[in-house]
Amino acid sequence: MNKNDYTFRQEKKEDFREVENLVREAFWNVYRPGCTEHYVLHLLRDDPAFVRELDFIMEKDGKIIGQNVFAKTVINADDGRDIPVLTMGPICIAPELKRQGYGKKLLDYSIERAAAMGFGAVLFEGNIEFYGKSGFTYARSFGIRYHDMPEDSDQSFFLCRELITDYLRDVTGVYQTPNVYYVDDKNVEEFDRDFPHKEKLKLPGQLF
Repeated sequence: MNKNDYTFRQEKKEDFREVENLVREAFWNVYRPGCTEHYVLHLLRDDPAFVRELDFIMEKDGKIIGQNVFAKTVINADDGRDIPVLTMGPICIAPELKRQGYGKKLLDYSIERAAAMGFGAVLFEGNIEFYGKSGFTYARSFGIRYHDMPEDSDQSFFLCRELITDYLRDVTGVYQTPNVYYVDDKNVEEFDRDFPHKEKLKLPGQLF
């Protein structure tokens, strides 16, 4: 892989189904039997929280190999303020190109663009072993708690990166996931019928 091996651009309407299928392939049977991420993306594009300027795809040899998106949300601060932040994802790379560095390139590019737009911080659920290489750390280190979870629970999945230095200084509070990320399994099933059949499997390590 080299810098001339791939390009980034914003997603277009004619890309939608191809990108949804890419997301489906990338997440299928990873966190649960089947997946919901392609349906979440489908809904996100029409949600008021969606940041259209930060809807990116990555191409290699004219083929879409990766994508990332962002949505606006808030931290309900303990002092009564609502602190505007971003959340991120789904983000993925084509399964056959994972662990080759493309994911980090996509992540770093999209985070750079979010920072250039003036957003202060990104919070989301992810693996620190991967995202830590791009400047993310545990949200608890900023005093930010994940909603609907006890304060003493394991929240090591909940990550944060400031895009503006000290943006979260003196901020403690509860992060709110945008409602669009919560989907009904029946609606997912109906949406998924329009895609090629794939077998759902219950595998070790799945979260749901």
